[in-house]
Amino acid sequence: MSAAILQIHPDDNLLVALQDLSAGQVVQWKGEDYELADNIPAKHKFSMQPLAVGAPVFLYGVTVGKATKPIPKAALISTENIKHAADAFDYRAVDYHWDKPDVSAFVNRTFNGYHRSDGRVGTANYWLFIPTVFCENRNLDVIKEALVNELGYGVTDQYKRYTEQLADAIRKGDDLSTVQFHPGTPVQQRVFANVDGIKFLNHDGGCGGTRQDSETLGRLLAAYANHPNVGGITVLSLGCQHLQTNDFLQSLKALNPAFDKPLFVFEQQQAESEAQLVSMAIRQTFEGLKEINQQQRQPAPLSKLTIGVKCGGSDGFSGISANPAVGHTADMLVALGGTVLLAEFPELCGAEQEMIDRAVDEPTARKFIRLMNDYNQLAHQAGSGFHMNPSPGNIRDGLITDAIKSAGAARKGGMSPVTDVLDYTEPATKPGLNLVCTPGNDVEATTGKAAAGATLILFTTGLGTPTGNPICPTIKLATNTKLAKRMPDIIDIDTGAVIRGEKTIAEMGADILAFCIKVASGEIVPKAVQLNQDDFIPWKRGVSL
Repeated sequence: MSAAILQIHPDDNLLVALQDLSAGQVVQWKGEDYELADNIPAKHKFSMQPLAVGAPVFLYGVTVGKATKPIPKAALISTENIKHAADAFDYRAVDYHWDKPDVSAFVNRTFNGYHRSDGRVGTANYWLFIPTVFCENRNLDVIKEALVNELGYGVTDQYKRYTEQLADAIRKGDDLSTVQFHPGTPVQQRVFANVDGIKFLNHDGGCGGTRQDSETLGRLLAAYANHPNVGGITVLSLGCQHLQTNDFLQSLKALNPAFDKPLFVFEQQQAESEAQLVSMAIRQTFEGLKEINQQQRQPAPLSKLTIGVKCGGSDGFSGISANPAVGHTADMLVALGGTVLLAEFPELCGAEQEMIDRAVDEPTARKFIRLMNDYNQLAHQAGSGFHMNPSPGNIRDGLITDAIKSAGAARKGGMSPVTDVLDYTEPATKPGLNLVCTPGNDVEATTGKAAAGATLILFTTGLGTPTGNPICPTIKLATNTKLAKRMPDIIDIDTGAVIRGEKTIAEMGADILAFCIKVASGEIVPKAVQLNQDDFIPWKRGVSL
């Protein structure tokens, strides 16, 4: 790797700047000189040869755009001179060959997890509060305020103390500038040592929308209740909503006929008062917490891990450092018999043919094609499309078309065969790489991965994204060291050493897997979990990119 530039794939006609480059500067790649026609910011690309109007632009070995005006050699590629384009795709018979990575150092490794009666193993043991309708969100908030800090799971004491000090200054007439914020809070002893947290799935569904949305929500909530990281559940229902309690319970039974976790259901319209509802829910939950607190972590093979891979707040380094490193981790886990979930279908636009060619059989490939086409058609019917996926932040940092973003995003799924394709809320049942239909939206995607059964999520970011999940520990990986140093409170792993040439993709991938084992065993608590970044947004199957 050059210290200044990189050609990602031999078929590319773009070079990537690994550091800021100036107009007139001469850089060299494989013996050829490039006198830069423009300033090229780090993470951005420039042309390897002159491109005529309509000429295809290649990155990662695939079409990622077309020139909209003549582009000189060594000129900056931007939204001013190219537009999104991607190759057509369809099923074709391919004898896909995969070179498995060396996993000899991990073959006999285990993690300490929570073994469930259905054979799955959780990386955490949470109690989960579920409302069947948004009308119960307030009651969940009241219960959360009553339970979380008192039982040792709170992280807001530092802000409460600061607010108290500011309020005291107001009463005394003091200058507020004299009140200093002191981050950090004493670690509070948990009442239930083997319960990793109490989580709440506030949402805005269950009634008022379409019946289809309520049905989907019911399946989503059932998937969370059945999740191996969940030890017990309290359900709050109003009573008259679209998503009836029985509908939720039927979805749960369909997922797991032998479901045996403690499950308590409270319906407000059958209670004497709100106070009775809330107090009964709290007391019964305490009984359930006592029960699941008897569970302890036990060794499990790495084949019992299910890792979801996600990128958000992506930049021009995402597809060069963090995503391929996570992809190597994914390949290692698959080689060890584990399961990997790659979602964000709008961010597979342009990478479809590769995924199709990697499918283990034609029905799997055909299902992926159908879901991609249906999703894209829905987007176009609403006057949108996958091409509108990149955010202003993505574009500023070098991801100027959806195909550029997608080609780099697909790297986090590694190179193993695609063993299954899952629609939203479908559970992963086959080891190996599974494609999960979700939006690219960070929270909707992580919400969907957890529903499919992810017990850990690897989340790469180049710009910094404070996202987590209520029941699935989320590990944040920075694509560059500058971000890792600027936002250390949300970043767990810095993959910037790959950009500097200090570590190979394989070395970083192995480091990430070792970190995952420690998180899965409860030895390391990721930053998103420490901060209670419990983001949960159900997908209503409308247009969300």
